[in-house]
This record gives sequence, C-alpha cells and structure tokens, in this order.
Amino acid sequence: MRRFGLIGRDISYSFSQNYFSIKFKDEDIKNASYENFDIENINQFKTEVLNQDIKGLNVTIPYKEEIIPKLDSLDKKAKKIGAVNTIKISKKGKTKGYNTDCYGFKKSLKPHLKKRHKKALILGTGGASKAIAFVLKKLGIKYKFVSRTSSTKADYTYLDLTEDIINDHKIIINCTPVGTYPNIDNAPDIPYNFISKKHILFDLIYNPSETTFLKNGKLKGAKIINGYDMLVFQAEKAWKIWNK
Repeated sequence: MRRFGLIGRDISYSFSQNYFSIKFKDEDIKNASYENFDIENINQFKTEVLNQDIKGLNVTIPYKEEIIPKLDSLDKKAKKIGAVNTIKISKKGKTKGYNTDCYGFKKSLKPHLKKRHKKALILGTGGASKAIAFVLKKLGIKYKFVSRTSSTKADYTYLDLTEDIINDHKIIINCTPVGTYPNIDNAPDIPYNFISKKHILFDLIYNPSETTFLKNGKLKGAKIINGYDMLVFQAEKAWKIWNK
C-alpha cells in the first residue's frame, strides 16, 4: 500500500483527503491511501510523519513556509516562490518540495482575464499568497499585498483601501482563511461598495462554495471564482509529481 497524506493544523475540514479517497475509488486505484496528519508543530513532521513510510504529502496552513528548512531539496519554482504545498519522498527517504498552488491558480484564473485586468490586490501575506504573486508576475499583472497590520510584507492595510485603489485594481484575491467554514459570515474588511462589474473576486476558500467575500462581489456584478477548481488542478499536479 502506497501512503499519501496532508500535513497542516486543524485540517479535519480538508479537501484533499476526501478528493483523493474518491479519486482512488473512481479510478480503481487499490494500492494507495490518503490520510490527514494534523500536527501542532512543524517539528513533528520528521518525528511523527516521515517515519511512517509515506510516498507523498500535501502541505496546508500554516506550514507552507515553515516546512522548507525541513526538506532535503526544493524544485526551482518552489524555491522562487518561497512556499511548498507538495512533497515527494524518494525510495531512500529524501524529501523534495514543490509548489502546485501556482499551477492550480493560473489554470483557474487565466480563462477569465480581460485586457482591463492589469492590477491585483492580494489579501494576506502567508504562504498561499506567495504562489499567487508568482503567477500574477508571470501573467504580467502588477500586484499589491494587503494585510490587517502594517508590515514590510504588506503594501496596504485594509484601512488604507480607498475608492481609487479599488478602482485601480480590477482583481482582488483572498488568500486568507477569513470566511471559511464554520465562520462563514466573516469576510475580509475591504470597501465592497467600490467593487464593480469590471472586477474579478477570487477566493482561495472552497468551503463554503460562495463565501461572504464572493457574495459581496456578486451583489456588485463582479466575476466571482472560488478555490475549488484551483484545488483540483493542484491536487492532480501533485499526483503526477508523486507518480513520475
């Protein structure tokens, strides 16, 4: 039996375990299993996860950046991005980090882009936001980071966001966990009254499928996209990496 899994914290809600379990059943893959490794601390990665004969792992909040020093090597893209969400483990037990979030995001966003979509606001400065920034740069879209507090990582705080800033950035991407189940009434604190039908609102969250962030955008006529397709694309990319 080939074992795969997900490492993160508080991940009982996870997409990955359900997705791969259904995939294995539908595609009659009998020699593989997928499980959650809910760890309180990244140091448990080597002591409690790696010694279990695992072939591949996905990585989620809050360990996409913290995992890097624990790995033997990094794929070129993961190194450039500075965040890892997929790990391949060799027969000799060597770990290599990859980023498939960038692939999933690009595949999800690109079909919806118009000429007016030249600038983006990235809400959040964590590991997921790094992959998003990497893709936007590749697509020639300028971006700014938004965070709750002033820091060297953020260009704006939520309080800084004016009508002009919102009008100037026709793509807004939520890379924070704000609004995910069970806290579905929450939403990033942006001035939604300035959103227009020319905007794209993209939420990396998939549960609920329509977050309050997306609902607010929909009310203004914006194009809304949730994180489901992105997750499917990145999961399939991870599966290819593990099996190549």
